[in-house]
Amino acid sequence: MITVDRWSPSDGLSLEPNALRAAQEIQRNLALTAGPGAGKTEMLAQRADFLLRSGVCPYPRRILAISFKVDAAQNLKARVRRRCGSDLAARLDSVTFHAFGKRLIDRFRPALKGADALNPDYAVGSARIQHQSIMFSDMVPLAQTIISNNRVARNAVRQTYSHVFLDEFQDCTTDQYALVKECFLGSLAVLTAVGDTKQSIMGWAGALEGVFETFAKDFDAVPLNLYQNFRSEPRLRRMQNAMVKFMDAPAALADDAIVGDAGEVRILALDDEAAEAAALVDLIRELVDTQSVPLSEIAVLYSREQKFFSQSLTIAFNKAGIPYREEDVAQDLASEPIAKLIIDFLLVLTSDSQASVHRRLLDQVMIDEGQNDERDYRRRLVWNQTVQALRARVLAKQIDLTNTTDLKTVVSALMQTVGRAEVVAMSADYAHGNRLDQLIDDTIIRAGTLIGRGADPAQALAAFGGDDAVRIMSMHKSKGLEFEAVILPGIEAQTFWGKPAAERSVFFVGISRAKRLLVLTRCDRRSRPVGFASNRPWTTSRTPHAEFLAYADAAK
Repeated sequence: MITVDRWSPSDGLSLEPNALRAAQEIQRNLALTAGPGAGKTEMLAQRADFLLRSGVCPYPRRILAISFKVDAAQNLKARVRRRCGSDLAARLDSVTFHAFGKRLIDRFRPALKGADALNPDYAVGSARIQHQSIMFSDMVPLAQTIISNNRVARNAVRQTYSHVFLDEFQDCTTDQYALVKECFLGSLAVLTAVGDTKQSIMGWAGALEGVFETFAKDFDAVPLNLYQNFRSEPRLRRMQNAMVKFMDAPAALADDAIVGDAGEVRILALDDEAAEAAALVDLIRELVDTQSVPLSEIAVLYSREQKFFSQSLTIAFNKAGIPYREEDVAQDLASEPIAKLIIDFLLVLTSDSQASVHRRLLDQVMIDEGQNDERDYRRRLVWNQTVQALRARVLAKQIDLTNTTDLKTVVSALMQTVGRAEVVAMSADYAHGNRLDQLIDDTIIRAGTLIGRGADPAQALAAFGGDDAVRIMSMHKSKGLEFEAVILPGIEAQTFWGKPAAERSVFFVGISRAKRLLVLTRCDRRSRPVGFASNRPWTTSRTPHAEFLAYADAAK
């Protein structure tokens, strides 16, 4: 334990003034907005480190961190563990909104009355069946009902958590915000809401309009902004700052505030999409062969309709033997939480050197860790027994992981240990129809095929996600990611044809993904892609997007 005034950011990191103030805030609620790459997740990790190591969050009180995606929740948990160690990090509950809702339902289920009442063995499925089954979308509203109507449940939550983090808050829906208010409005808990008002991409899911303003008013929160993009080299940051000057002048830095010559911005002017594809193949070979950039650190980002605009490029990649992964392809198996869970489990069973993978699995299996010591002990015991028993059978060749039946047996044991309801909570899609079962079957088939190639099982399974491959995706899909080299094809007026402010924000997301190299391409001509509807307008003759390309001048 250290005193408040002796705390400094762990790992010797330097936080910008507003981030440092946010990390060390003791009394006030905060509404923190930040641009891409501004270190929002790192700020939350440092704030958790400050609260736990200084005793501002005293034992046995806990920190609740709510994210929108399983990966984001696990990432924050891992960062906090690296910052302050496993013992203190065990007092951080990093979960998604739906996982938090289900936790409340499981703990206070008897508080649900009448039509909402649930049996002890209730399921999460594709339909609402009175007393027996709820849908994924019911978790948050039912949790709100519990907290609203049951003083014991409300007090238990408030006594458990002294601090609350709300990540990617711009995407908070009406139901989710209502749950936050029921749990913590008027309590002594200190809330920190973090997000980017320029990047709300979930309006279709009911995202609140002006949620930051609403939160600031309801919780009397202090508004703060983070501006620095720490992932990018200086030349790239200067280009980004030039855009900030146009989009939000008060948020921009002075011209001389970003110094250094590291980083590079290239503009490639080409005749057509075939020449563009050939130039990008040569560029990627240069990055890999002469600069030793891993393929997984290279991304190609499109402003829209990647499946059409990337046709020539993927054909060129196939001919050149360059592995790639199309992130925006519908139902991309490798990006599914259930597929990641299964592959991680198989990695633990087939290799002794998967400590980080095992820890990641435990974070999901032990999602309520620290809430009930006896239950934690039993759950961990069952988990360890399951892993040890299956590992022994795999090593003894009693289980053949190239055999579909044996793989199904292993996955069935995993599902039984984790719990189907917990798996359903990983994604809204899993609560509908046979989506989850189909993904499990697809993952089993894919894993069996990879292992059956004769390579080391751990190596084969590690290739499942296409990690050693160029990533191709939309700029929206790239939100929250970062790469050593980023390529943005088609910086043309005819590509960014929507409302200027919206297109500007999308482009800003794209350029801020790059850490060291940003490549912008434009063509004089683009042929209509195969499958692009004939009744949709298409301009073959192309002109440069003057504004977007001009921002690159600031990188010099």
